[in-house]
Amino acid sequence: MTTTDTPQPAAPVTVAALQMVSSPHLADNLATARRLLEQSAALGAELAVLPEYFCHMGLRDRDKLALAETPGHGPIQAMLAQAARELGLWVVGGTLPMASTDPDHVANSTLVFDPQGQCVCRYDKIHLFRFDNGHERYDEASVLHAGHTPTTFSFQPRSGPPLTVGLSVCYDLRFPELYRLLAADVLLVPAAFTHTTGQAHWEVLLRARAIENQAYVLASAQGGEHANGRRTWGHSMVIDPWGEVLAQRSHGEGVVLATLARATLARTRTNLPALQHRVF
Repeated sequence: MTTTDTPQPAAPVTVAALQMVSSPHLADNLATARRLLEQSAALGAELAVLPEYFCHMGLRDRDKLALAETPGHGPIQAMLAQAARELGLWVVGGTLPMASTDPDHVANSTLVFDPQGQCVCRYDKIHLFRFDNGHERYDEASVLHAGHTPTTFSFQPRSGPPLTVGLSVCYDLRFPELYRLLAADVLLVPAAFTHTTGQAHWEVLLRARAIENQAYVLASAQGGEHANGRRTWGHSMVIDPWGEVLAQRSHGEGVVLATLARATLARTRTNLPALQHRVF
């Protein structure tokens, strides 16, 4: 007589959204990022997401041009690769400046490293922020070169099947059509939202992206007062596919930890099959 083992549900996956208050000093920022990644790994995280501009918040927009790296070369990529390898962690490197063909512009790029320290994915921010309310003015296109390719990667946890992860950055959050194209299980939003726009729109936009795509959202933010006078909103958080905020941190550096359950993802999409009901 033979017996058949009953398949066990895949274990929940622990993830971390990291919040920072980055400075103009590259070495200090890299040290802080490494420390937060170490904390994430010690807490059991399998994937950790750093915020936009985690490596540098300069005194002037053009300061980032001097830090631009080429693929596979430079101290920022070296730190990310080494941390992923030594900690056995999937590391999503918020954003860092990557060189373009125009010396006056860089790409604002997210790089993903697997637990072997290999860069498996790159996403260049597509939508470039511009805002002017008479008191605050931002125009990313003055120094950034926009990307054009929606990007996902396959995240393989230690147990269970892989999850499709979609990449986006900050201002991308206001463009829901991007997330429809990603069609992912988990959506990442490293960001440096201003205090003004974040207070008004950050959480409602994040929860909307989770609800309408029936996906987990990990939002890792800059959160505090920066040396350049900029004030970022913070409130890094993890949101489930029903739009519930599972964990968050209002301001200051730290680790926001939560678990992703495939059963929750499947149940949400089965009970309310909105993704199957799309007409357009």
